[in-house]
Amino acid sequence: MTRTARRNRRTLQVAGAGAAALLVLSACSSSGPDSGAGSGAPGELSGTVNVFAAASLTESFTELGEEFEERHPGTEVVFNFGGSDSLAAGITSGAPADVFASASPRTMKVVTDAGDAAGTPATFVRNRLEIATPPGNPDEIASLEDLTAGGLKVVLCDGTVPCGAAAGKALAAAGLELTPVSYEEDVRSALNKVVLKEADAAVVYRSDVRAAGDKVEGVEFPESAEAVNDYPITLLEDAPNPAAGRAFIELVRSAEGRRVLTGAGFTAP
Repeated sequence: MTRTARRNRRTLQVAGAGAAALLVLSACSSSGPDSGAGSGAPGELSGTVNVFAAASLTESFTELGEEFEERHPGTEVVFNFGGSDSLAAGITSGAPADVFASASPRTMKVVTDAGDAAGTPATFVRNRLEIATPPGNPDEIASLEDLTAGGLKVVLCDGTVPCGAAAGKALAAAGLELTPVSYEEDVRSALNKVVLKEADAAVVYRSDVRAAGDKVEGVEFPESAEAVNDYPITLLEDAPNPAAGRAFIELVRSAEGRRVLTGAGFTAP
């Protein structure tokens, strides 16, 4: 099986909390006895590791999932990428998962307050905002203030998700008010509006601008320093495969994990 096919097989996109729960519950009910915890042999891991992760982690976590499977034959890492608030709601509603990686402490707190985290979540990376424009920056956007110009179609993440909350902080720090043409459910949805030329600009994470390559152009702005997001990760209390979940977290926090994540545009905590 090719790396692309394996990646497509393993990655589930989540549209919301209900969808997240239904997708994972369906996957677990049909995957058979090998989808749960490992075989129990000392030092061996096996079975499925279900990871709920913020949409901005898609490329870096997919790469780390492939690395994990190579290190631990017999394991499979299944990702549910989406808005952190929707993922947290899915977990607290009973969707079975082993690991949760959120784009903000606020959304992680939803899970810890519900008693669904095993131990104390640890911050593993940070992320900051950039403005994404079409290639060549045709509207010559150079600052956050430029987004308030009349006639521009600007997209923001919804304020309930971490990228939207961060954008709100940055705008407040600049003393600006901005009415977007739409609020999107996660950062990738906002970015795609620019990629598809349905918007002139979007406020997204630097890591998402980098992941898009030559499909967009990134514009840095100083107010992003006022809205840096910490990303916490935790093993979940009712993890079906806690040994493998713990091992995946160790990989994320290892030197290899930091290399992959910083290469994707994140910064070390």
